[in-house]
Amino acid sequence: MRADRLVAALLLLQARGRVTAAELAEELEVSVATARRDLEALSAAGIPVYPQPGRGGGWQLVGGARTDLSGLTAAESQALFLLLGPAGSGEPVLASALRKLVHALPATFRADAEAAARAVVSDPAGWGEAERETPALVRALRDAVVRRRKVRLTYRGTERLVDPLGLADKDGTWYLVAGTEAGRRTFRVDRVDSAEVTDLRAEHPDDFDLPAEWARVVAEMERRRSLVSAVVLIDARFLPVLRSHFARHCEVIGQEDGRVRARVGAHLVRSIAEQLAGWGAMVEVVEPESVRAELARIGRELTERHAEHRPAGS
Repeated sequence: MRADRLVAALLLLQARGRVTAAELAEELEVSVATARRDLEALSAAGIPVYPQPGRGGGWQLVGGARTDLSGLTAAESQALFLLLGPAGSGEPVLASALRKLVHALPATFRADAEAAARAVVSDPAGWGEAERETPALVRALRDAVVRRRKVRLTYRGTERLVDPLGLADKDGTWYLVAGTEAGRRTFRVDRVDSAEVTDLRAEHPDDFDLPAEWARVVAEMERRRSLVSAVVLIDARFLPVLRSHFARHCEVIGQEDGRVRARVGAHLVRSIAEQLAGWGAMVEVVEPESVRAELARIGRELTERHAEHRPAGS
């Protein structure tokens, strides 16, 4: 992201004193034009960065100026440590980085920042589940994203060379967003047969925004997960339970005879019927007829199966 590059450019200027656009481009692995635009953006933002023409010239911080990159407000520092504190408890490297950041904060902020870091504990494992650890494959792919290296993936039996752009953790399931010859694709990491990080330079668009791309992926997946819908009637007191079953695919559309009319969705007619079957007479399916017919079929199947096991004389 551009904000990351601007910070990296400023750190490089502070470390070297003076750099050319070509040197910065090589260091940040971007084009010379992009590096020049970043330097100009720093100058436009009020940071005393100016170009020095002529032989031996370049861009430099005037007068050896230094910029305090820890200039967070009290609220910002607390928010940062509330977010990173739980992760730091399980990652020694991150915990060390957080300690260093604490010391970089203004003294008046440190106590609240340290308290924020200890205010929340994150336990991603459900009851009865083993503790979740980041898979080794995820760590390798994460390294490839950071280092911008192409990865040779074998995914569901097909091998392809991809440009890794970012990773997303969706409720414990990891996904890789990558560029391919066929365009941008998303791969479920636990379905990757093998992955080899190469020394080839990966292409990474300057304007790529991982949160925005992941939001697009989620929206598309949710659309596919609700290709079929049904209208149901249910007592208002049971509506929260219905919503917990169908989550974002449950929409209240009105009321009728003291009951709530709602639209629920899933990817198949069978999926909707299976989720509603356990409700018995508490839910009435108004439409479509295909869901009503599937519910009736499930009912007959259950009746026939369990009628076979009636005790003698019953």
